[in-house]
Amino acid sequence: MYGGDEVSAIVVDLGSHTCKAGYAGEDAPKAVFPSVVGAVDGVEAMDVDADSAKNNSNSEDSKTNESDKEKGKRKLYVGSQALNYRRDHMEILSPIKDGIVSDWDLVDNIWEHAFRGCLMIDPKEHPMLLAEPPLNTQQQREKAAELMFEKYKVPALFMAKNPVLTSFATGRATSLVVDCGGGSTTISPVHEGYVLQKAVVSAPIGGEFLTDCLLKSLESKGIKIRPRYSFKRKEVRPGEFQVEDVGVPDTTDSYKLFCQRMIVGDIKDSICRVPDTPYDDKSYANIPTTSYELPDGQTLEIGADRFKIPDVMFNPSIVQTIPGMEKYGDMIPTVRGLPHMVMESINKCDVDIRRELYSSILLAGGTSSMQQLKERLEKDLIEESPHSARVKVLASGNTTERRFSVWIGGSILASLGSFQQMWFSKSEYEEHGASYIQRKCP
Repeated sequence: MYGGDEVSAIVVDLGSHTCKAGYAGEDAPKAVFPSVVGAVDGVEAMDVDADSAKNNSNSEDSKTNESDKEKGKRKLYVGSQALNYRRDHMEILSPIKDGIVSDWDLVDNIWEHAFRGCLMIDPKEHPMLLAEPPLNTQQQREKAAELMFEKYKVPALFMAKNPVLTSFATGRATSLVVDCGGGSTTISPVHEGYVLQKAVVSAPIGGEFLTDCLLKSLESKGIKIRPRYSFKRKEVRPGEFQVEDVGVPDTTDSYKLFCQRMIVGDIKDSICRVPDTPYDDKSYANIPTTSYELPDGQTLEIGADRFKIPDVMFNPSIVQTIPGMEKYGDMIPTVRGLPHMVMESINKCDVDIRRELYSSILLAGGTSSMQQLKERLEKDLIEESPHSARVKVLASGNTTERRFSVWIGGSILASLGSFQQMWFSKSEYEEHGASYIQRKCP
């Protein structure tokens, strides 16, 4: 239907941490940017704009300002470039709560930025493949279809479940997908290209949660993480810098936290690794430290935390020993570690496919690129699982592929010749309405 060379489909994977978008058939997304939106309310938006127009006559900012919407005088900023620039009273809002969209207005702005700001395309000319979480509700799917057809006027649409796309990315029709994302960790069995909904298990511990644990842990040791906007560096002598604080009274807490998380997230990605055995304070007390230089020039020496924070995924009760994380006290007892979640998910499936699931456990999502995660998960599962099961945890050696596995699966799927008759077309939408998406994209 839309096959052929004229138009390629666009694949969009909106995750709780980043939004990935690009052309079907390519091996990595063209646009990757944070899936949060900066919002400045009312009158302040007007003043900010006058100032930023004076200070920033460069093309980047004028570009981002064009895509901003005046929603009841609320000004929205999307994309890394726009978010890196500090504005007074700018709140950072996330459209996604627990993996499900909670604010469609923000999602609309994120899509708009992906299509027009990053890919420079007109959505009217391209079929869209959207990745969706395995437990997405019918109302959510219909809302997405409605937005795509009514506002963006796309010629055709398809919605595919994240775990199915991850499975396709590795060329499998059946597997157990362990998706460690920014907002949560979800375990979904995929059988012959369909998600077994009743066996999907999820926990609210993802990359952002680990980043918060690390941030609190560093703060409790008296380490201040200064966001880049809050200081200036001056060279006193060659190679020697003096750091001065810059007063920024009107910065919101959510923006400060967003900037701190960017820095701490990088510390986590660079030096954290999953310990080979369950973490305990005694055995890791004298571990050699690893150094990390912060943007303001101070050097951190990080010891036990390198192992303690990642181990939260395997043993969530560790969170209670981190100062500042007390507010999660009620949630933690109900959350199980990764190996237990995998076992639980497999045990909810029919007996005859369990063996196959044990032998093809796929790791996906940004957080899964953490060093030693695959080895530790495999080791724990071999200890816990029935003796007849052959446990095999598979993960691409390439971290880009792990981070973007959902997007890559979508890219492969949408470029297959045999897939072209599967699209939910605009004419079908006009004839049957949004609810028809349930029939076309099971």
